[in-house]
Amino acid sequence: MRAVVQRVTSASVTVGGEVVGAIEPAGQGLLVLVGVTHDDGGDDAAKLARKIWGLRILDDERSASDAGAPILVVSQFTLYADTAKGRRPSWGAAAPGPVSEPLVAEFVTALRGLGATVETGVFGADMQVSLVNDGPVTLLLDT
Repeated sequence: MRAVVQRVTSASVTVGGEVVGAIEPAGQGLLVLVGVTHDDGGDDAAKLARKIWGLRILDDERSASDAGAPILVVSQFTLYADTAKGRRPSWGAAAPGPVSEPLVAEFVTALRGLGATVETGVFGADMQVSLVNDGPVTLLLDT
């Protein structure tokens, strides 16, 4: 699994003109864009959730766990784009929906099981993501 983690002061996801997920933390929160590849499994989802929940990237070297910071999770198959040849990305490394959707759901469930307040986008939908990146702080994680 691959994730882009951004420290934010606010973030939201809109589908068809309706906000479907949003965080407005009192201080900081995290926006997590997550992608799945073919050989990922439930262990990867749990490992990634633990890593993100414990990352000390908020003010005063606190983690989302320390601060009780909310997390907005958005599925993002394009994180596995292959741009090595030509100008048209290949999506072959991205797992298909029937494989990736349950793993994204497992990732969200794992975060909630750790105590996180989690909002989500809509898997497979055309989503508009708005955010205020704080810092800016943006990290790329791979399991």
